[in-house]
Amino acid sequence: MQFGIFSVGDVTTDPTNGRTPTEHERIKAMVAIALKAEEVGLDVFATGEHHNPPFVPSSPTTMLGYIAAKTERLQLSTATTLITTSDPVKIAEDFAMLQHLSNGRVDVMMGRGNTGPVYPWFGQDIRQGIPLAIENYALLHRLWREDVVDWEGRFRTPLQGFTSTPRPLDGVPPFVWHGSIRSPEIAEQAAYYGDGFFANNIFWPKEHFMRLISLYRQRYAHYGHGTPEQAVVGLGGQVFMRKNSQDAVREFRPYFDNAPVYGHGPSLEEFTAETPLTVGSPQQVIDKTLEFREFFGDYQRQLFLMDHAGLPLKTVLEQLDLLGEEVVPVLREEFAKGRPAEVPGAPTHASLLTAKNEPAKNEPTANEPATDGSAPVSA
Repeated sequence: MQFGIFSVGDVTTDPTNGRTPTEHERIKAMVAIALKAEEVGLDVFATGEHHNPPFVPSSPTTMLGYIAAKTERLQLSTATTLITTSDPVKIAEDFAMLQHLSNGRVDVMMGRGNTGPVYPWFGQDIRQGIPLAIENYALLHRLWREDVVDWEGRFRTPLQGFTSTPRPLDGVPPFVWHGSIRSPEIAEQAAYYGDGFFANNIFWPKEHFMRLISLYRQRYAHYGHGTPEQAVVGLGGQVFMRKNSQDAVREFRPYFDNAPVYGHGPSLEEFTAETPLTVGSPQQVIDKTLEFREFFGDYQRQLFLMDHAGLPLKTVLEQLDLLGEEVVPVLREEFAKGRPAEVPGAPTHASLLTAKNEPAKNEPTANEPATDGSAPVSA
């Protein structure tokens, strides 16, 4: 399994002192957090993509390229790449370039984002969100796998004899996760292509995400990619820790109560009871995270949200020390226990390259998806 962190890159006032970081400070803080993630032994750093205040990561590949130059083994990813409002050609080129610069340490999570106005800002209609996600990814998938593409669709100008450059490193496209909080169509899309499905289970009760992941696993098997247990699943989560659980609750409460995404709603106690948010000791984080396997089955990637709601950088770095030193080593050991041998590990460039060079294991099956770029939009 891979363990890491993701950031939405919000610029939020610290409710304990009224100070709001500048955009420059927040961007630099995100870089410092990524470097700390590698230092404490985490596997992944992922950044969101937003084009509106109070968020700063409008250019994820720029940030990840910079981090790639300062790290050696950290897997670099996105927490959302806006497949609906970004040109698939530009996504193909940007992430292939990042592949080369990072020596393959990159994957990408496709999503529709959480900001409705971004659609008209980029010339699209929010009412076409799902069709855009389906069509744009169908094109992106081809651009990474075909040297010359002829293509015509509904939402962008046609392509004639087009070659995306640079080509993917070693002829292996970046691994793709399809992220969703609520849409079964996206779980279906991930299953259709044999890609990963990332359920960012940070807001809703587990039963909702159990249904989405179950659908993805069943459809993954239907399309001939493997058994339901071999489907590639990632989960999000939120934690705040102190050695003493009472200290964690007392310190985090003002941040929770005033957070833009969940403040002024359910109480901290209600939210932690109904969602994966864990506020307490490292052992409480371990115990709650280990429960995820009971609900969702064996999975490949666990990302935590830690630098949000106005938490100062010093506090976030302390959280990462606890995560890397006391939580993740135990999770690695416990998740490995009883893990069936046929359950794959988290995809990496090395593992994908190995699979590419083993053609006997990649022969088409009877249910292999069509190659014309079409895809079903629902189960």
